[in-house]
Parts: sequence; structure tokens; C-alpha cells
Amino acid sequence: MEQKFCQSCGMPLTDEILGTNADGSKNEDYCIYCFKDGRFLQDCTMDEMIEHCAQFVDEVNKGLPNPITKEEYIGQMKMYFPHLKRWRKELTISDSAPENPALAGVKELIGKMADTLPVAFISSVDTEGYPCTKAMLSPRVREGIKVFYFTTNTFSLRVAHYKANPKACLYFCDAEGFKGIMLRGTMDVLTDAASKEMIWRDGDEQYYPGGVTDPNYCVMKFTATDGRFYSDFYPRSFVIE
Repeated sequence: MEQKFCQSCGMPLTDEILGTNADGSKNEDYCIYCFKDGRFLQDCTMDEMIEHCAQFVDEVNKGLPNPITKEEYIGQMKMYFPHLKRWRKELTISDSAPENPALAGVKELIGKMADTLPVAFISSVDTEGYPCTKAMLSPRVREGIKVFYFTTNTFSLRVAHYKANPKACLYFCDAEGFKGIMLRGTMDVLTDAASKEMIWRDGDEQYYPGGVTDPNYCVMKFTATDGRFYSDFYPRSFVIE
């Protein structure tokens, strides 16, 4: 059976430690230490929960072949916790929802970097499971901070990677400002006329002599699901809706 984890603290769940709903029934999402009688026992933020869990690193190390430090454990939790049910909405960026103070300015930073930086980096997974990264010209078109469109060669190795495995990463780096944004998601390869015409620009003939109908011209559509940014010596993970 698939191992389930508490969607508040990340503890492995068993029937013995399941939390309880208001009617006394078992809750399948949370442990008894986080959720009892239909309510959370701790009124805290995600970071406060991480600090609380970090004090139990010695217990965690009992089940690991190679012990980790408290700092390493905190780093792992900061990557993992934003995907847990309790914290997912707390660290969600959405065009429709009000901005979360914990993510103040992140949406604007992503948009600015995508629009002004001349180069973006995309990553794919090759047939042997290795990550492969390539520098690309900045996206031609974007829809908020969730969808980005690039132009590339239909017969390129990158396109072959994405056709076999659509998992992808998109990275923007501002070296002078010491800022970085990593977005995870999927990359679709589009060859339909409407998509190709949408991002076609004057001068593209130098790369695709056949024009917009050139068979070696295609569009890559990156759709982000979540990400992580680094700014002012502070990392933060988030989910994109």
C-alpha cells in the first residue's frame, strides 16, 4: 500500500495515529498530533511548523542510513511542506487570489525577469534519466507566470526529450541582482498553425527559411505547477494556480 503522510507535519500516517474529525471519525489527511476533534491543535505558520518538527531530527535519523543535520532537515522540509495540503494554499500564487504577504512581489519578479532577461534556461530529462539544461532566448509570449512560449527546432534533441517525457524546468537568473527563479512543470511541443503564427517574429526567416510553415519550426509551451525563488539570501517554495 502507498505510504501516506500527515498533510500538516509530514509524519508517516498509520491507523493508530490518524487525527479525528468533529464527529469522532478518523481523518485520513492528518495525524493526531496536528488534528483532533475537527480542528488543528497548533495555530501556526508553515515556517513555525518546520521549526517545531526540526527538533525531532534525531528521531528521523534513526531510520536513515546517513544521518542529516538539523539545518539539512529544515532545508528538506522547506522544499516539501509547500506541497502538503495544509500549507499549499498558504504559499500559492494566483492571478485571482489576493497576494500572500509571504510571497510579496514574487509574481511581479517572475514577470519582470521573464520580460527583461535576454536568456532563460530550460531543463529536460534524457532517455537515461539525466537532467539536461540549455540556454534559450527569452520566452516570446507568456500568460501570467504560469504559461510561457518558446520557439525552437522541431528536429532538435530537446524536442525529442519533451516528446518522450514532458517534465520540465524553467529557470531565470539575474546575476547582478543575485536573484533566481526556478519553475517546475511540463513542456508541450506544438506544431499547429495558430501556435506557430502566434509567436512568429519578423527576422525568424534566418532560422527557418521556410517561414512560419517551415517543418523545422515549432513552439514549446511550458506550463508551471510550482516553483522556488532565491532573493536576498532567502529561498522560498510556492505553488502556482
